[in-house]
Amino acid sequence: MKLRFPYGICDFERIVTKKYFYIDRTDRIADLEEIGNILFLRPRRFGKSMLLSMLENYYDLAKADKFEAVFGHLAIGKNPTSEHNQYFVMKWDFSMVEPHGEVADIRQSLYDHINGCIKDFAIYYRNFLKQEIEIDRANALFSFRSLLTAVKTTPHRLYLLIDEYDNFANEVMVSQQRGQQRYEEMLYGEGMLKTLFKVIKGTAAGMGLERFFITGVSPVVMSDMTSGQNIAHNIYFEPEFNDLCGFREEEVAKIFQQVATECHLPPEKMTEGLDTMRTFYNGYSFAYNGIKIYNPTLVLYFLEHLQKDCQYPREMLDQNLASDRKKLEYVASIPRGERVILKAVDEQEPLTVPQLVTRFGVREMVEAGDDDTFAASLLYYLGALTLEGIAPNSQLILKVPNLVMRGLYFERLQRILLPQFKPNDINEAGYAILSRWRPAPHL
Repeated sequence: MKLRFPYGICDFERIVTKKYFYIDRTDRIADLEEIGNILFLRPRRFGKSMLLSMLENYYDLAKADKFEAVFGHLAIGKNPTSEHNQYFVMKWDFSMVEPHGEVADIRQSLYDHINGCIKDFAIYYRNFLKQEIEIDRANALFSFRSLLTAVKTTPHRLYLLIDEYDNFANEVMVSQQRGQQRYEEMLYGEGMLKTLFKVIKGTAAGMGLERFFITGVSPVVMSDMTSGQNIAHNIYFEPEFNDLCGFREEEVAKIFQQVATECHLPPEKMTEGLDTMRTFYNGYSFAYNGIKIYNPTLVLYFLEHLQKDCQYPREMLDQNLASDRKKLEYVASIPRGERVILKAVDEQEPLTVPQLVTRFGVREMVEAGDDDTFAASLLYYLGALTLEGIAPNSQLILKVPNLVMRGLYFERLQRILLPQFKPNDINEAGYAILSRWRPAPHL
């Protein structure tokens, strides 16, 4: 049967029941369950929403009758935990919150999103709830507490999934118009996000909220809004979860060979094609001793094109990732940012830092002075740098993960940085790589 690739699809039930290509990661559910409340960071388009959809389907009490159909043939279905299908599940997706306008407008957009999710929750679980949920359009925190009161009248508890928790705050931060000021108004003091997560943390102490799982890109927003207090267990450096949202080399090779065989490609073309994928899409390591993994969105993008036309995609960069340009521009604007970007593409001398910053706010980052660590750490969280190893002096070596990311770096240098420098101000290695970077040929 011809493979179906779920490019752009994040609905776990649909992917599994409609027989789309899926690499089983359900074996990690038991490990995640043991941890409790979780903060999980990965770059954009790295499968975070798909992961949350998997958890949603596994824990949703209203989907108990579908458990065998969805999970029966997967690892967790053969050895399920006792908590499957035992929770009310609600998901907030902060990428849907409008980041433009004044702080009051952004707050209302956030409240509208949360209230909308609560209304959907009330309708979806109407056969399980004994008490009506009150909705206050002007105060979504009141609505959320009302939801928890209704949940507590049942034998079950709430599992809250928050996707892209930092998305709209990051969009505000990188805005050209009063971005820094609005960001501080949203997070500092009794800002809306700080207040929201204070409520979440408080209601997780016996008030109906049993578990929560938060995804995002970087810890900057979490650091600013929690005043240094951990709200969840951070798992982004832990090696056992390094490939939770990525593909391993052997997995990519197996599926590539299957598609290449369908296209009747000769062995030498198969080798060439796999080398191309490795060069453009591999190279990410999020744990200190983690194996290298592929970006899943880019792999699916490539394989779908290959299957359809038996050719490489004309553009190796999926345009869904092209918005990362704006993030690079922001990093270049902070202290030492341009310097770190230039050092990152220097193949003669690797970029090293004493450690990756795990808790840092925007103020600390802006006031970093002569330290490259803040800018380099932010590039790591954005997926623009990855862990390569440890230098003889015990410093961490950071590297641009692959040719797709290197292309974004040099596009940034070419369009914005190069006019500011004389030719000998930028290392020769950078010019050499820039001159070599070309789109991949067709098979």
